[in-house]
Amino acid sequence: MFYDLNVPWSANDTQIPRTLTFLHELGYNVVALNHTISGKLPSDLKCAIPGPLPYKDIPPGLKVLRRCTLVLTESYQNARLAELSRNYDVLAVRPIDERTLQLACSSLDCDIISLDLTQRLPYWFKFKPLSEAIKSGKRFEISYAQGVMGDSGMRRSLISNATQLIRASRGRGLIISSEAKAAVACRGPWDAINLAAVWGLGQERGYEAMSKECRSVVVAAQLKRTGYRGVIDVVYGGEKPPASEKEEHGKGKGKQPVNGQKRKAAALEAGENSTPAVAGVENTSQQPLSKQQMKRQAKEAKLNATSGQQSGRMSDSQHTLESVSREEGKPKSAAMIELERQVAAGEVDRRATSHGIGVFDLPPEMRRASE
Repeated sequence: MFYDLNVPWSANDTQIPRTLTFLHELGYNVVALNHTISGKLPSDLKCAIPGPLPYKDIPPGLKVLRRCTLVLTESYQNARLAELSRNYDVLAVRPIDERTLQLACSSLDCDIISLDLTQRLPYWFKFKPLSEAIKSGKRFEISYAQGVMGDSGMRRSLISNATQLIRASRGRGLIISSEAKAAVACRGPWDAINLAAVWGLGQERGYEAMSKECRSVVVAAQLKRTGYRGVIDVVYGGEKPPASEKEEHGKGKGKQPVNGQKRKAAALEAGENSTPAVAGVENTSQQPLSKQQMKRQAKEAKLNATSGQQSGRMSDSQHTLESVSREEGKPKSAAMIELERQVAAGEVDRRATSHGIGVFDLPPEMRRASE
């Protein structure tokens, strides 16, 4: 985006719509109308440029800002600069001598320091005050229209002063504007960049003077007006969407206690949030279990499972003996027939055959029990 932050404005000037249209055709995106105040500040500091411009031929893609340039003639004007800056988008000051230049670089709260480079200045630019002003966020303006459309003396002074300003500022903190009172004095952005390159400003620095540096001035000035101490900006985030009836009902229900308890306790009693059951343990109480009760029940279930496994191993042999086939209709083996014969003859005790096998086939503990 290219900026031209100095287009002189007058209430009786009929060439302003044509100038704005021509600047938009040249490639400029943001243009500032400049109102100059010289001498003592008026009592009413209301912006002289109307908010909605009374022109109908302004291009829709062109952003028009309002700027005020104050010619520094007296030092007490600093007390009302803050009030003046609230009514304009950009505030600039124009020093007339070395003393006012030092004052503008050090203590004045402004955005742009505009110098009349078409006159022979009785002082030299110094790096130290210029660097202090640039560090504080101020920018120095170079206007080319008066040198282009003026006489040879104005052109000579413009070239000499612009070269000296570029050398003293090291090419930093500069902005280039037209200050054109008619459309014929306007030049394209790249033409102005090439013209500054002839005066000693590099092409990259010239491009920044037409775009980046101008944008930093506009953003910093806006942040001073709408932000808090130039650090925090207040941004409109839109209206809050209306809450639905379901959300309002749930929000109101959560605030009201139910029988002296909160919503979570009431939901637990109603069974909305079920307590996880422990394996092997029944929760017969209606109240939700605490963590200590759940741990205790889990420990009891673990002990019951361990004792069941041990009792199962001890009764395996008994179950094996009881599972010996004694089903009706099943043919007896030769060993079973021989055993019954011995029992009948009294050779083997009947107690040993109570499970259908010989005494010597029993385990040692079962054998001692049979004896």
